[in-house]
Amino acid sequence: MKIAVVGLGLIGGSMALRLKQKGFASKVLGVDNDETHSQKALELGIVDEITDLNTAVADSDLIILSAPVSVCTTLLPGILDQVKQQVVLDTGSTKMSLLDAVKGHLNRGRYIATHPMWGTEFSGPEAATLDAFDGRANVICDASESDQDALATVEQLYSLLGMYNVYMGGKDHDVHVAYVSHISHITSFALANTVLEKEREENAIFELASAGFESTVRLAKSSPAMWMPIFKQNKENVLDVLNEHITQLRKFKSCIEKENWAYLTELMENANKIKDVLDRKQ
Repeated sequence: MKIAVVGLGLIGGSMALRLKQKGFASKVLGVDNDETHSQKALELGIVDEITDLNTAVADSDLIILSAPVSVCTTLLPGILDQVKQQVVLDTGSTKMSLLDAVKGHLNRGRYIATHPMWGTEFSGPEAATLDAFDGRANVICDASESDQDALATVEQLYSLLGMYNVYMGGKDHDVHVAYVSHISHITSFALANTVLEKEREENAIFELASAGFESTVRLAKSSPAMWMPIFKQNKENVLDVLNEHITQLRKFKSCIEKENWAYLTELMENANKIKDVLDRKQ
């Protein structure tokens, strides 16, 4: 099967590597507007050929859109205009803008809205890795709107990546990821800025930084070019979660100001319950 990967970064690159290794992809065509990414993807063997979008769609059996969501939302309707029996999937962190963009399209059935729940703070084709997705969830949204053969192909693809599929509506997906992913990135960006501001006065801060601090701000190294469109696309859900997060921070602040150590302990003990939630995933 010939595969086109549009967006040769962490996700698209990792998918291409694994699908070639598994023999699912006989040839991988790459499309990227960054020439440096294109050349690096060729050097690393992630893709076999660099081409333009129209050629990639015409010459492939399956198209993977792994560019930023804002870019994919613009490209997807035009891609569906060109497909015949090709399968198109995206890997974006938000879904409703994409689903709305192709609602009622004659070739809507050839598109599968997916979100592989994996990522790191690194970006670009150099960050791609073979074992990226093992044991992780992939979300397939509004599956009933897609053709059965296209859906089966995508389900097989994610199985070969080592993932298991979860099915939900696009609206539900965007709410859930605001809680489990987007707020984590905002918190990490904000904490990094807080410490950077203080570091102007106290150079010793980073000398004293522990592994705990590094793990908390790890996501602050993520690409703004990737995350700004995600926050923009999922604005309402992100704001809802952010308001709740601010409320929780105010509770901690109030406890410390008023020396209400009993309630502070209660807040932390309640937070410990997250362990039970996370343990259920294992």
